[in-house]
Amino acid sequence: MLPPLWQQTVSASIWLHAVSVGEVIAAVPLIEELNRRSPGTAVFVSTTTLAGRETARKRLEGIADGVFFAPLDFVWAVRRVLRLLRPSVVVVVETEIWPNLFNEAVRLGCGLVIVNGRISDRALPQYRRFAPLFSGVLGLCDRILTQSEEASGRFIEAGAGPSTVTAGGNLKYDFAAPAMRSDSPVLRFLEAGNSRPLWIAASTSTDGHVREEESVIEAQRALAGWRLIIAPRKPERFEEVARYLADSDLRWTRRSALDDAEADVLLLDSIGELSSLFAPAQVVFMGGTLAAIGGHNILEPAVFGKPIIAGPHLENFREIEEHFSLHQALKRIASGQELRDAVLAAAEDPGLGQRALAAAREKRGATAYAADVVMDLYGSHYPCQRHAQPAYALLWFFSQIWNLGSAFDRRRKRGRVRALPVPVVSVGNISTGGTGKTPAVIELLRGFEAMRPGMLTRGYGRSTRETVLLVDHATPTPVELTGEEAQLCGRATNVPVGIDADRYEAGTRLLASTGAGVLFLDDGFQHLQLHRDFDLVLIDALNPFGGGHLLPLGRLREPLAGLARASAFLLTRTREAPNVDAIESVIRRYNRDAPVFRSRIEVRQWSGAGGIRLEAGELAGTRAVAFCGLGNPESFWRSLHRVGVEPLDKHHYEDHHRYTPAEVRRLARHALDVGATVLLTTAKDAVNLPLGYRSIIAPLELYWLEIGLEIEGRGELVALIRRAVGG
Repeated sequence: MLPPLWQQTVSASIWLHAVSVGEVIAAVPLIEELNRRSPGTAVFVSTTTLAGRETARKRLEGIADGVFFAPLDFVWAVRRVLRLLRPSVVVVVETEIWPNLFNEAVRLGCGLVIVNGRISDRALPQYRRFAPLFSGVLGLCDRILTQSEEASGRFIEAGAGPSTVTAGGNLKYDFAAPAMRSDSPVLRFLEAGNSRPLWIAASTSTDGHVREEESVIEAQRALAGWRLIIAPRKPERFEEVARYLADSDLRWTRRSALDDAEADVLLLDSIGELSSLFAPAQVVFMGGTLAAIGGHNILEPAVFGKPIIAGPHLENFREIEEHFSLHQALKRIASGQELRDAVLAAAEDPGLGQRALAAAREKRGATAYAADVVMDLYGSHYPCQRHAQPAYALLWFFSQIWNLGSAFDRRRKRGRVRALPVPVVSVGNISTGGTGKTPAVIELLRGFEAMRPGMLTRGYGRSTRETVLLVDHATPTPVELTGEEAQLCGRATNVPVGIDADRYEAGTRLLASTGAGVLFLDDGFQHLQLHRDFDLVLIDALNPFGGGHLLPLGRLREPLAGLARASAFLLTRTREAPNVDAIESVIRRYNRDAPVFRSRIEVRQWSGAGGIRLEAGELAGTRAVAFCGLGNPESFWRSLHRVGVEPLDKHHYEDHHRYTPAEVRRLARHALDVGATVLLTTAKDAVNLPLGYRSIIAPLELYWLEIGLEIEGRGELVALIRRAVGG
C-alpha cells in the first residue's frame, strides 16, 4: 500500500522501475539528470527485491520523491499505483517485462520506455521460443534503448519493433561514485589499518557448487599484511559467510557489530554501502565470476581507477567484458586457486587501474541520451485518468449517453445559428470546472477599450431566467440576479454586461442599450447557436483535458475532437504545471494550426470589507482558515502557498457556491476553535457571501485574494483577435 500523501494532483510524474541493486545504481545518474532537466517533476522508483529497495532508499534520498516495492503484475494492483502516481512516463530499467503494467500504462496514454535493455545469454533461448508472446508486450513500448547493438538484435528477435529499438549505451558507464557516509562503522576499520594494503571481494556469490568466499578466505590467509573487506551479494548469505570466517583462523569482524577495528577481515553485512568503499582499496575482486552465474558489474570499481580481477564468468556483461579486454583493463583468473597471486600482481601493475578508468570513461554518455528520450516522451504524452471498478463501468455507460446527447445538441445548435450585428469573441473551454475564464475575460476586455466592448454571460447559478443588463456598476445589483462572473468582470472593467441563457437575446438588448462595438461571450465554446468571429479556448494546465473522459466519467463537455474549432488556445496556470509541452502536444493532435498562448495566475493583493487593501505578502504566516467554491480549488491553495500562507484548515465547496449565513457561522466557529484569526477566500467567493457576513464572523476578519492573469505574448493575442474582428 502506497502512502496517500503520494497522490498526485496532475498527470506529470515519472515512474521508474529498477528491479534490484544493480539497476538502482545504474538509474541514479538518470534520475539526477531528469531532476536537473525538469525540477518540478516528481520521480517515483519501484524495486522488486529487498536489497534493491534498501539501496534505493539510501542512494535516492533527496533525489526521488518516493521508493516502493513494485506491485504484483495484476491488473487491479497496477491500476491502483497508476491512479495514485499519475505518471506521464513509465521507465523500465533493463529487462523487466510485465504485461499488465505495460498494457495499463499504454491504455492510460503514458509514455513507455525500456532503458539499458539487455537479454542475457541464458534468457535468450526463452525469448526466441516465445517471441510471438513477447512481441505483443514489447510492441507496446514507445522506445527500447539497449546497452549495445548485440542487445538490440536480441530484442528484435524477441519481437520488438525494429523502429523502436536503439542502442543507447550502458547507463552503468555513467556510474557516479557516492561518498562514504560519515557515520559508517567501516570508517573505524579503515582508519585503524590505513597503513596496510586493502583488497575488496565484491558481491561474492555461489552457484551451489562454487562458493567464492572459500577461495577469498584461502587467498587472504596467504596475503601477509593485507586486509580484506568481503561483501556477499545477497543479504541472506551474510550468516553463511560469517560461519566460514568463524571456522577460519583469520581475525575478523562484521560491519553490523564492529568490535575489533584492527581485524584483518571485515564482513560487510549491509546493503547499498559497497559502491562507496572502493576508493581506499588497492585491488578489487569482482564476485559472481568464479561461480557460474554470469558475473556482476565491474564498472563501479573501474570508476575509482582500481585494478579489477575477475574469474571466467562475465556472460551477463559481455559487451563490458569485451571492451575492457580490448583495453587490457581487466585481470582474468581461471579459478580461485589463482586469486592470491592475482591480487599481488594487480597491486604491482599501476597501469591496470588507470586503463580500467579510461575504459569506463570512454563509453560515458548513455545517461544523457536516455534522458533525452524520457523527456521527449514526457513532453508528448498526457495520460487520462481511470476510476476504480465498478465505478468506472457505471460512469462509462452514462458518459456514452452524454456523448450521444451532446452530439445531438451540437447538431441542433448548428442548424439555428444567429449572428449579432457586431463581432463576437468567445472565451470558453472544453471541460467543466474552473480554467481561469473570468481573469482571462477581464484581461482581454482591457485590451479592447477603444472598441467599446461588452460582455455576454449565462449568469450561472442566478435565481431568475429574465434578461438582466448591468450597465451602471455603481448601482448594487443582487448577485442572485446576475451570477458572480458578471459582477466580477463588470466591476473590474466597467464594461456593460448582458445576462441571459439566450446570449443572442442578451446581446440584442445590450447593443440597443449601449451601442457596444464588440462583444465577449463568456463560457461560449459550446454555445454554437450564436455566431462568433473568434473562439479562444482555455485549457487549465493543472487539469487540461478533464481526465480524458466525457461527463460523468471525466469532466469533458464534448470529445477532444471539438478542439479543432478553436481559433486560438490559452493555457492557464502554466507556472504550476511541469509538463506544459505535453499538453500542447495533445492539442496539436486535434488542431495543428491555432496558436497556443501560455499564462499564469498573478497574485495582486488582499482585499477586505470597507475598501481595505493589503499587499500580497502581508498575511504571510497568519493563522488562517481558507475556503473557496471553485471548479479547481488546487489553484487557490497553491496561490496561498505562494504568498506564504499555510492555512490551519481548508474547506472546498462546489463551484459557484452561494454561502448561507449558517455556513458562514459554522466556518467562523471552526476557525475560532482551531485558533485562527482570519478567514481567507477568493474574490469570486466574496461576491457570494451573504449580506452582513462581518457581524456573523466577528471577531474574525475576512480577506479575499485579488488575482490577475499574466498572458505571455498578450499583445500578439490581442492583435490576432483584432484582425479576426476587424478592429
